[in-house]
Amino acid sequence: MISDRSLEVLRAIVNDYIETREPVGSKTLLERHQLGVSSATIRNDMAILEEEELITAPHTSSGRVPTDKGYRLFVDRLNEVKKLNQAERTAIETFMAGSTDLDETLGRTVRLLAQLTNQVAMVQYPTLGRAKVQTVELIPISASRVLLVLVTDTERVQEHIINLGQPVESDFIAELRSRLVAALIGAPLTTVAEKLEGFVAGFASNRVENVQLILDGLLAEVDANRQEKIIMAGAANLVRREQDFAGSIGPVLEAIEEQVILLKLMSEMQAEQYGVGVRIGRENQVEPLSNTTIMVSGYETQGQEIAKLGVLGPTRMDYSSNIAAVSAVARYLSKTLGN
Repeated sequence: MISDRSLEVLRAIVNDYIETREPVGSKTLLERHQLGVSSATIRNDMAILEEEELITAPHTSSGRVPTDKGYRLFVDRLNEVKKLNQAERTAIETFMAGSTDLDETLGRTVRLLAQLTNQVAMVQYPTLGRAKVQTVELIPISASRVLLVLVTDTERVQEHIINLGQPVESDFIAELRSRLVAALIGAPLTTVAEKLEGFVAGFASNRVENVQLILDGLLAEVDANRQEKIIMAGAANLVRREQDFAGSIGPVLEAIEEQVILLKLMSEMQAEQYGVGVRIGRENQVEPLSNTTIMVSGYETQGQEIAKLGVLGPTRMDYSSNIAAVSAVARYLSKTLGN
């Protein structure tokens, strides 16, 4: 059991190491922190922390640096996170305003998060299993071409121009659209194909080919929503922190290009305190990411989590500020999607 005083020493070591990247010794702790104890007491606390594998000496006779276990205890015992200042809150609101569709909104979100944290930012697209049909539109753009629009309740908009090969009346397009709406509004995307079975049977034989072309286009749009993906920003931030990684940074960059790996990690992570899940170092269980920390938080529409966003960076990062930023951006994204 770590005493409160030893925990304060650990907090001081973590904060100093994050700030300076220099191993921290007892003399530095005395000079920089009001711990209210002697140098001998601090050295004794550091010995306890080292025995518990919470800190380690990178070199003989050097100061100490936090281990993954030390960072974990530090994060678990965070009393509070740094609050965003007014300028940061205003920047978030301004940056997120004016987005016209889901793609633009998520693009702005990931760039904003990278700027706030100076880490690699990641935003997951809403997945098929959680989305429902909000509306279907059929808009004639010429005598024989129709713009098919599928909108989901996760604000994703898919558009598809369909060439029907022959002129069709606007009344037919309106009737087809009305029937599609009646059949699909509110339906989970996973059930669309099933609901459209036998759909063409309700139309005259000379319209079956036209209807089938529309249905094929609609199913293609549904299938596009099946592709789980992540958009990222801030890879340059990772490169600038290369000295924080043991050996080459190449394996880390290669790992984050494998979206399957990141999707799996993000889907497994659950919210912890402040609504943010944190995996530190070897907790990631992916060797190339064993020197990194990943933070994620879910974002919502209509009170239901639909996907996650977060950051990835070296284990030596400002945990308090980054947790606050991830949490705040997730809230703002949920608010934006809800408007």
